Amino acid sequence: MQPVYKRVLLKLSGESLMGENSFGIDPAMVSRYAREVKSIVDLGVEVAIVIGGGNIYRGMNESETGIERAHGDYMGMLATVINAMAIQAMLEKQGMYTRLLSAIKMEQIAEPYVRRRAMRHLEKNRVVIFGAGTGNPYFTTDTAGALRAIEISADVILKGTRVNGIYTADPEKDPNAKKFETISFRECIDMNLKIMDMTAFTLCMENNLPIIVFDMNEDGNLKRIVMGEKVGTLVN
Repeated sequence: MQPVYKRVLLKLSGESLMGENSFGIDPAMVSRYAREVKSIVDLGVEVAIVIGGGNIYRGMNESETGIERAHGDYMGMLATVINAMAIQAMLEKQGMYTRLLSAIKMEQIAEPYVRRRAMRHLEKNRVVIFGAGTGNPYFTTDTAGALRAIEISADVILKGTRVNGIYTADPEKDPNAKKFETISFRECIDMNLKIMDMTAFTLCMENNLPIIVFDMNEDGNLKRIVMGEKVGTLVN
């Protein structure tokens, strides 16, 4: 059997790297994610990754911190680069070739983001990690993930979370919440389901880019998805 997706963008939250910790990076968690990525790279799937920075810096209310929103957002972008470097190190330890591309120039540690260069790296079976969000304040890493996925012509966005799909309510709070196997973009909007921020979600909807929301912490899920198994919830 051949994978049903040739090129994917994996979106991870910064918080997912914390493991059981309340802050920072858990090396065991990063290593686990690297093994999951390797399982699909070995199948010939081209993989790009966008990761948040909430485990290091979460943009806080200006009235609480005294830091204006734009300044805080740039701090958050730098946090995503730290996470991207951690993921890169673990991927390479697993024997994969990688490239880290940053939306903010920092030549000593990352290549500047150039769309054609990113696509060429993918064609050469290098895992491409996009750091520093979009490079602009007021945009989340969800939006960065949607934008980069569209730019590189990804087949799907795989949004790794700690729940196994999209529910009618928060399954961690409501035991009666029901899971969707598939759902349309319009239904998500009508039901006010917070899957991604609205900018990211609209980008995906307007460009017919499907999203799969799944549990990244269950071993083998990533491989099952690219092989066409029904895992998580498909938004299309």
